[in-house]
Amino acid sequence: MQVILLERIEKLGQMGDVVTVRPGFARNFLLPQKKALRATQDNLDYFEREKAQLEAVNLERRTEAEQVGEKLEGLTVAIIRNAGDSGQLYGSVNSRDIADAVSEAGFTVARNQVLMERPLKMLGLHDYRIRLHPEVAVTVTVNVAQSEEEAEMQEQLGHAIIPSESGDDDEDDGAEGFGAADFLDEAPAAAEGEGDDTEEAVEETPAEEPTA
Repeated sequence: MQVILLERIEKLGQMGDVVTVRPGFARNFLLPQKKALRATQDNLDYFEREKAQLEAVNLERRTEAEQVGEKLEGLTVAIIRNAGDSGQLYGSVNSRDIADAVSEAGFTVARNQVLMERPLKMLGLHDYRIRLHPEVAVTVTVNVAQSEEEAEMQEQLGHAIIPSESGDDDEDDGAEGFGAADFLDEAPAAAEGEGDDTEEAVEETPAEEPTA
């Protein structure tokens, strides 16, 4: 199906372009979202008449998006989830979760503006793009942690805190002073002492007198 784009669509075209798309994509997304019109002669004529107005509206929206984007770029939001020792979440973080976290930070964002191919299932710091306008996208960092305290530590460290990778110093303290080398060092001394006692015992044993 051929459609006329009413705004820039990534990997598809710019405003005013006539492109061929799958009928389902047009009917389910482009047409109901008013991002395109069917490429009929009447619609082509309509676009030419309204082109200047459509471009002016698009420019205004893009300018507003750029102003918001300057404040939103580089934002870090924390999302708290439970995870296993390997750092894998018991649940997941999806686009709605990210949109809600960004909105709570003071920026109104819809879930379909979060460019996310699949749900997030690991602890750590993850970058995602937020599309504020067809021509404006910014990057935010999603800090997934098991508590607010861990989220702060992860942000400072710049990486995830994985339970299975955290050492326990107390376990090492209990074995201090009892390494394998200590036992190896003592073994020769013990053997040497035993040898001396044996020699002395042999020397002190009186020789038997020969019998007639």
